[in-house]
Amino acid sequence: QVQLVESGGGLVQPGGSLRLSCVASVSGSVFRMNAMGWYRQAPGKERELVATISGGATISSGGYTDYADSVKGRFTISRDNAKNTVYLQMNSLKPEDTGVYYCNRRPVNFGSWGQGTQVTVSS
Repeated sequence: QVQLVESGGGLVQPGGSLRLSCVASVSGSVFRMNAMGWYRQAPGKERELVATISGGATISSGGYTDYADSVKGRFTISRDNAKNTVYLQMNSLKPEDTGVYYCNRRPVNFGSWGQGTQVTVSS
C-alpha cells in the first residue's frame, strides 16, 4: 500500500504563505512517471483538486502545471523526483483556502490517501 505523508500546514493570517510537502513511498520510477495533484477538503465540503503537475520518463522531464481558477496566481506546485516529493507553495492566502490538504496521483489515485495537513487561514 502506497503511503503519502503530507506536512507543512498550520495557522496563518490572511495574506500569509505556507509551503506544503508530500512524500510518496513508491519507487522513483513510479513517482516520476506519474502526474501528481494537490487536493483540499474544506469543512462540510467535498474534496477538490487545486493543482496538478505532470510526470515524465526521466528525472528532469514533466513539470507541466495546471491550477483551479480559485488559486491561479497564488499557488505553485512543483516536484523533486529525486526525493519522491511534491510541493505546494501557497501565497496570498485567504480564509476560503482553509481545509485539509492532500496529495495523490493524477488522474487515478494510488488507492489510498494520507492523513493530510491542516491549513487554517484566519486573523
